[in-house]
Amino acid sequence: MEIVIKISQFLLSLSLLIVLHEFGHYLPARAFKTRVEKFFLFFDIKYALFRKKIGETVYGIGWLPLGGYVKISGMIDESMDKEQMAQPPQPWEFRSKKAWQRLIIMLGGVIVNFILALLIYVFASAIYGDLTVATNSIEDGYWVENPVLQELGIETGDKVVSIDGETFTNYQDMRSAMILGEKITIEKQGGVQKTIDLPEDFLGRITDQNDVSLLELRIPFMVGRVDDASPNKDGDFEKGDLIVGIDGQPTKYYDVLVPTLLNYKGQDIMADVVRDGKNIQVPLKVTDEGKMGIYPVGKVERFTDLPEGYFALTRKHYSFGESFGVGTDKFVKQISNYWGQLKKIVNPKTGAYKGVGGFKAIYDIFPSEWSWEDFWKLTAFLSIMLGVLNLLPIPALDGGHVMFLLWEMVTGRKPGDKFMEYAQVVGFFLLIALLLFANGNDIYRAITK
Repeated sequence: MEIVIKISQFLLSLSLLIVLHEFGHYLPARAFKTRVEKFFLFFDIKYALFRKKIGETVYGIGWLPLGGYVKISGMIDESMDKEQMAQPPQPWEFRSKKAWQRLIIMLGGVIVNFILALLIYVFASAIYGDLTVATNSIEDGYWVENPVLQELGIETGDKVVSIDGETFTNYQDMRSAMILGEKITIEKQGGVQKTIDLPEDFLGRITDQNDVSLLELRIPFMVGRVDDASPNKDGDFEKGDLIVGIDGQPTKYYDVLVPTLLNYKGQDIMADVVRDGKNIQVPLKVTDEGKMGIYPVGKVERFTDLPEGYFALTRKHYSFGESFGVGTDKFVKQISNYWGQLKKIVNPKTGAYKGVGGFKAIYDIFPSEWSWEDFWKLTAFLSIMLGVLNLLPIPALDGGHVMFLLWEMVTGRKPGDKFMEYAQVVGFFLLIALLLFANGNDIYRAITK
């Protein structure tokens, strides 16, 4: 069932983004009286799952879910329709339109992507608000398991003072900044501060690990469900119970509980549990492997009502008017963060290219439980990603066409059709190479990790 939910979210999000991106090209093309021959969701190589001609345009759904396209008359694109381009230009063709009109047609897709992301952030802020963790509420530091961080001297219990000299009031912003950061100042237990230079290949080292966690919240062990094969299946545990002690030994956090269980292999003991704000004891059977057979909750959202002494997870609500400013701020931050990541990816020294992923990586970011809040926020992020990537000056991408159009508008010279054909072929092979590399990374990580 989890796979079905993830696939459903993945396909719905990508389909929505592809259709709206292509409409971004379609609408200005029609506005400038340019003929659009085909409008397809997914690629229809050899055959299509569905097609219907309405007016001059064939609308359809292809069988290969690697994107979508609109075929505009008189344009050198991935269709490489040389026969049409060999004919004299017609007034309804793309090549007959003024340069500024062609520029608007080519920018239409990414403009729609950015507008969509902005609108999602605005409306999501108004409807859902923000779930935030105030950094000053994190009393016992962060949970650190990644060997890369540990080698740098960052340990469980450390607090973050600043990243690149900037302080943060909420946990989510701090995590985002760490991905692109160069220096981090931490506070050790006892109050001693230490500034650590993050190595240039920090992201590459993180990707090389089986554990890609960073500074995680120290969460208590909250019971999600008891496994059918668990020795505690018929026990007294209830969903939402906080296990805060084992045999009288405090285990305030998950990162304390798990290693503590190893000391009680094969034993029947008592667990200290917080249920509905009351402290009770519940019998607990520990397996010979030092496990309980109990799964913790999988979402941070479940920790909105913790007892004192833990972090403060709060949901901030906004009026519809406030959501415009909040949503715009999120939109600008996300573009800035993604652009910063791209700059690191193209720099071989950072090793960030190792983290580039394809369709499986996108599939993996969707949760295994259906959540409209998560769906829309992830769709907004993917819309920005699609928009930024399409602006890259690679022939065959929108950015490549824009680059040649700007050259034409500045110099007054239009690139020849033969040159554009060759550029399109080069761009196509570059895109195939990037696609193979990204999805090859997915396969490599699946095999090795």
